[in-house]
Amino acid sequence: MRAAAAAALALAGCRDRGPVAVIRGPGGAVEVSLEVAATPAERERGLMYRTSLTEGRGMLFVFDEDRNHSFWMKNTLIPLDMIFISSDHTIAGIVVDAEPLTLTPRAVNEPAQYVLEIGGGLATRLGIRAGARVELHGVDGS
Repeated sequence: MRAAAAAALALAGCRDRGPVAVIRGPGGAVEVSLEVAATPAERERGLMYRTSLTEGRGMLFVFDEDRNHSFWMKNTLIPLDMIFISSDHTIAGIVVDAEPLTLTPRAVNEPAQYVLEIGGGLATRLGIRAGARVELHGVDGS
């Protein structure tokens, strides 16, 4: 009971800070503070021109429905992991360590409504895997 109360308080604190993703996998919960890219202009710009991305932070791309999405790294200066999340809030697949400054399409060939970009290599280091559940707090329409 105490653990559940502590988790509820921690998540309440997350909501006060802004949008948050909580990824629940075999290694426990991983929390990521989010910037949200919900409009076409925000999604087009994404994390381009950034020279760093603080651990524990990421950008969530929000789409209207599940679709096969493809991303490139044009004008993106840092390597990224791309976590594709379906509308049922499970991870459909992950592109690990996408190479910066390339036009190579990155996709997982599974439908997703959300794509979470985090620092390159973090998904592997944190034990984030396909099939894990993702809770989105403070994200409109989630």
